[in-house]
Amino acid sequence: MTSETVNISGGCHCGDIRYQLEWPVQSQQIPARACGCSYCTRFSATWTSHPEASIDVTFQTPDMATRYRFGTSTADFIHCVNCGVLCLAISPIDGHDYAVVNINTLSLPKGFVFDRSHSDFSGEETPDRLARRKQRWIGTVKYQIRR
Repeated sequence: MTSETVNISGGCHCGDIRYQLEWPVQSQQIPARACGCSYCTRFSATWTSHPEASIDVTFQTPDMATRYRFGTSTADFIHCVNCGVLCLAISPIDGHDYAVVNINTLSLPKGFVFDRSHSDFSGEETPDRLARRKQRWIGTVKYQIRR
């Protein structure tokens, strides 16, 4: 594993939710998984994560961010109330937050591309789902509130 990282910025359309990803560079292809569930399909959400990545999320106007849970109720999907963009999902597991980011909200550095694939986790039991997230999702999640 290389210790080189790249900074990737992202956020919602209006800028109320912004984030910086510190991404470990293994190649210039960043994995992206299009979830096949009805919720993600309606938002055309495609997710990326890396267990050695970190994300620093800034809320410019905290009450403009909303959380939505469905299905197994094991993740919060973060939307901007102002512009409606689905930005990321946070899964609190054993007192620790893990995250995935919607690639449609990211600005990739020059030369980087998304390596898109489809994923289907229907039928996955909750303990297996949480174990997968602990293993594959972004493991360092920080929050800031700007006023």
